[in-house]
Amino acid sequence: MRGAKPEAVIAKILLLALPAALSGPSAVRGQSDTPILSGGVQFVGTSNAGAVFYQPVIEPVLVVPVGDHWLFETRAGFQGFIARENGTTGPYQAQFFRSLDYAQIDYIANSHFTITAGRFLTPFNIYNERLGPVWLRNLQDGPIILPIGTRTSSSSNGFMLRGVAVEREKWQLNYTAYFSTLSTTDYLQAGRAAGGRVGIFFPFAGVELGASYQRFLQNGDYNNSGMYLAWQPPSIPFDTRFEYAHSPGGHGYWLESAYRFAGDRRSMAGLGRLQAVARVQQFFKGVATPQDFLPAADTNRLDFGLNYYLPHDVRLNGSYGRQFSSTGNANIWNFQITYRFLFPAWPGGSK
Repeated sequence: MRGAKPEAVIAKILLLALPAALSGPSAVRGQSDTPILSGGVQFVGTSNAGAVFYQPVIEPVLVVPVGDHWLFETRAGFQGFIARENGTTGPYQAQFFRSLDYAQIDYIANSHFTITAGRFLTPFNIYNERLGPVWLRNLQDGPIILPIGTRTSSSSNGFMLRGVAVEREKWQLNYTAYFSTLSTTDYLQAGRAAGGRVGIFFPFAGVELGASYQRFLQNGDYNNSGMYLAWQPPSIPFDTRFEYAHSPGGHGYWLESAYRFAGDRRSMAGLGRLQAVARVQQFFKGVATPQDFLPAADTNRLDFGLNYYLPHDVRLNGSYGRQFSSTGNANIWNFQITYRFLFPAWPGGSK
């Protein structure tokens, strides 16, 4: 849409998303089987090396329990990209994107065994599954190494097994294994791959560490591997996350820490809603592989941000990043406002 005003584009995005957000089962059987509609609405403004663009986003999530052991869950994405025709000059142009992140059926036998069929988020390391949604990520931009292990679309089509293999008072061993088939269908793209993840969690320390492996079974077949660490001390509003990933296309890491001032009794009124975030990451280019979505050269990046949590599940975020690369250095500014919603998917459902 050439020359469109940002306000008109945002309205069109919300109208396109509304039918999907309101869809759901025709009946609610009871409190335990009440379908839930949740998700997030976000507006992002970005300045990247002087080019300014805007992104309105809505990500509705529908969860439908069926009996005591079955669960259907799905998440869609509706996003607009609004930018000037020549990057920094010219009329505004808009593009619209839709995606189906997952649509899966889960059979939950017990805490040790869950089988999933359908389309699901590729469980490589932890960012894609646990931190990717717009209402969860501390910084707007995903890590540079995110495409490693999650190509081609960050989703897989097939089967997945997961659960807690061993559970003790002081530690738990969790596992995930999956197989995905190749799909080039619109909104259902996925690569042919098999892999798994294993992690050990220490609840009293709030520490989890683990490793991932994937065999990508197309474009020559190759291995992806990774490791992760997450630390959230139970008594301090602080969290640290780390990931490392390696593929033929390159390897790298990211380290992110965030501190919520709510735990500081000396904080001024209102400061307790503030969270400070910092991330450092490095990427080292390997042998280029087709459509690996990785940078074309070695890249270093530093990001700093502030999140401010308003009432009614509204969050403001501002961040600054500096990227260093032989292809060009850049300053990256982001501002976003995010609203998280959660309510019964069917009128009259239990709250």
